[in-house]
Amino acid sequence: MNKRRLGRSNLMVSPLCLGGNVFGWTVDEATSFKLLDAFAGEGLNFIDTADVYSRWVPGNTGGESETIIGKWMKARGNRDRMIIGTKVGSEMGPGQKGLSRTYIRSAVEASLRRLQTDYIDLYQSHRDDPETPQQETLETYGELIREGKVRAIGASNFTAARLREALALSERLDLPRYESLQPEYNLYNRVDYERELEPLCRQQEIGVIPYYGLASGFLTGKYRSEADFGKSPRGGRMSAYLNERGRRILAALDDLSSRKGANPAQVALAWLMARPGLTAPIASATNLDQMKDLVASTKLHLDPADIDQLDQASAWA
Repeated sequence: MNKRRLGRSNLMVSPLCLGGNVFGWTVDEATSFKLLDAFAGEGLNFIDTADVYSRWVPGNTGGESETIIGKWMKARGNRDRMIIGTKVGSEMGPGQKGLSRTYIRSAVEASLRRLQTDYIDLYQSHRDDPETPQQETLETYGELIREGKVRAIGASNFTAARLREALALSERLDLPRYESLQPEYNLYNRVDYERELEPLCRQQEIGVIPYYGLASGFLTGKYRSEADFGKSPRGGRMSAYLNERGRRILAALDDLSSRKGANPAQVALAWLMARPGLTAPIASATNLDQMKDLVASTKLHLDPADIDQLDQASAWA
């Protein structure tokens, strides 16, 4: 599996990143191990998680995903072959959130324990914290990198203005810089990333690892009418996508799928992987069939005409 450099860091990652948000939520530990085995068995090495996954589930406290990944790496003895990205900043309990020095220092130790590792490859600010000076956050990350607890840092859900501000601080004060960005981006949701974030990331060589690569499942083609909304708990969200433009995107995906011997999910992810400046889209799987689709997407080649067809169908301006 060909690897891609993440930003200007020394991290070499697979062109697809496995989303760990489902571990401990819609996927139990035993199934998570099977999915992780299948992913790594194909030579893929990049896994994304967060300390807050999956605190929203009744009975959970957060950290369930990290714990499962940590147990899996310990059982397989493969820590040195995996690139693990996790995040800090989302609320883990009363007073437990944000990007202050005190909180990051506490949260990173908890993540290291759950992951059963001495270091985190990619430690990401899960969301912006306007109450904490960015200099304080970046200085704290610098301490963690010097201590060997973190290899590189990334940002998630940042605006272009705040990311630009952070990059300027890093350069001016010789602090670690964000080497990656996690924005929402897919064939349907293009405008927010492409308008301001994409030019900045391309210019600054920031690795981009977009989430919701399949638009909450819409781009799988599973939801074609309101009658399909009941197919999953996420079905209610599909009304936002099922419009003239959404149907146009599905039609293009269907056409390419039939010509490529693939399915819409594989084509949608392949489009992301072919986008200049994108390092690795994040996608989750809850069963082995879905994992096969993810793996197949990394082997699907789209030529310029295919990409242009999808660009035109999903054009936002």
